[in-house]
Amino acid sequence: MSYGTRHHGSKSSHNVDQLDRSPSPPMGSDSDSEDDHLSLRGGDGNFELKDFSHREHDLRDQDSGGSDEEEKCPEFGRHRRGSASTVQSFMLYTPDEERSVIKKFDRRLVLFVALLYMLSFLDRSNIGNARIAGLSEDLDLSSLQYEWLLRAFYITYILFEWMTLLWKVFPPHVYLSICVASWGLIASLQSVAFSFPSLLVLRAALGIGEAAFVGVPFFMSFFYKRDELAFRTGLFISAAPLATSFASSLAWAITKIGTKIPIASWRLLFLLEGFPSIIVSAFVFLYIPDNPQSARYLTPTERRVAKLRLRKEKECHEKRSKQNGLKWREIAQTLIDPKSYLTAAMFFCANVAFSSLPVFLPTIIEEMGYTALQSQALSAPPYLVSFLTVLATAYLSDHFSTRSSFVIFHALFAASGYALMAIAGSLHLTPHIRYIGVYPASMGFFSVVTILITWTINNQDSDSKKGTGVAMLNYIGQLGPLVGVQLYPESEGPFYVKGMGVCAGSMGAVAVLAFVLRVILERKNRRAAGEERKQEGEDEGLVGEGRMRRESKRFVFML
Repeated sequence: MSYGTRHHGSKSSHNVDQLDRSPSPPMGSDSDSEDDHLSLRGGDGNFELKDFSHREHDLRDQDSGGSDEEEKCPEFGRHRRGSASTVQSFMLYTPDEERSVIKKFDRRLVLFVALLYMLSFLDRSNIGNARIAGLSEDLDLSSLQYEWLLRAFYITYILFEWMTLLWKVFPPHVYLSICVASWGLIASLQSVAFSFPSLLVLRAALGIGEAAFVGVPFFMSFFYKRDELAFRTGLFISAAPLATSFASSLAWAITKIGTKIPIASWRLLFLLEGFPSIIVSAFVFLYIPDNPQSARYLTPTERRVAKLRLRKEKECHEKRSKQNGLKWREIAQTLIDPKSYLTAAMFFCANVAFSSLPVFLPTIIEEMGYTALQSQALSAPPYLVSFLTVLATAYLSDHFSTRSSFVIFHALFAASGYALMAIAGSLHLTPHIRYIGVYPASMGFFSVVTILITWTINNQDSDSKKGTGVAMLNYIGQLGPLVGVQLYPESEGPFYVKGMGVCAGSMGAVAVLAFVLRVILERKNRRAAGEERKQEGEDEGLVGEGRMRRESKRFVFML
């Protein structure tokens, strides 16, 4: 590679704020040939960098039979030896340009998706608020029938988890807008339910509508690097406690309004919380990008940067084939991968607690001795605190590039909260002590769910594997709610000692499984590092460009 530079005065030659590309070589070019021939100039004209290295690439390709493909896969190692292409890769865009792209995705994509998840969680969990707003009395529901309403949602939700893979088949903006419109319509129709069977059918249909949405963390991996994903997933998942907090406050207001109008409060609740999703679905179709290059709020230069910065996240074999579509061999590999089942088992245990408390908390608080209105209001603060906790946890997890430590800590934290509620209930202590236990429980399980989803995506090395891993996570993990919704029967109220004890044990199991998975991943990393060092020892005889061309292709599991 040859460079030409010129300096004038004392201005820094490192302010690169414009990237001009000269035409690609007509012969011997590949899909990335435009990146091999470039010119960089400073905005003040005091710096110029030119790359005439495409001839070097042609010679190396003839010599190695595909080294250019190797250069495009640095995700598989922690570092690579210096080479001409290394310098070239880092001169394609500036850190400021990359930060600008990330900020735009954070503001325009992640926050919008978080809004959608808030609407989704609102529509699935507001049945708990509807119950104490008169649903059970008007439809003459028994405790067992109410459990079946919850169970029906999760049965279809589980059966249709395979739709996570469809994010790679259909354009996301079309796919997601249909999902949002469908669950909004079904959630609104719950307001006209006239019997247990009619509401049961609607709850089952709602599970189908929302099942496709669980693939959103996988969708966000199209836009973010591995070490950026936990915080963005945290922003997304934190909408759940925010939605629950908002739902409790909204339910309190709607319940008061319902006492002054001829419409039953629970019917008004379903209608006002479900219909907004239908309206928002139109904005989803217009606003959600299918990939970084199609984001209409990015400039042409930012779209190029958004694509180039993710080159390290792509595999060699992904480069050789079209990027859309599923790789069935990789799906099969994921299905027999033990770590997929370990994360799914953790998700199952976490979901026993995650799914049960939000739909039963208003009832639990009411049976502590508070009125229905007070119960709606007191349900909100624990989730508001959980919202802030999830954001802080996700940020720190990305900052320290670790997942297991936070999963273990928050699982034990949640277990302590449930244990406090169980002990206080068995000893018939004051309701205030039991209420305090709600805080660590909700803070813990919301944080665990956030990190588990991210951890699953981080430790799969292709899009097909990520999609399959998320589907398996939810197929097995969403069986947890089928257990969770049976933990709080009316016959065990108002203390629900058994339910609290089961949740405490399930969160403790999450901590144990997270430690086991960490040990397994550490061994895999050490084994792969040893094989790599052995290979490097065999390469000691290589000199010059032969050694520079050799790079690590080892995938490093995130602990």
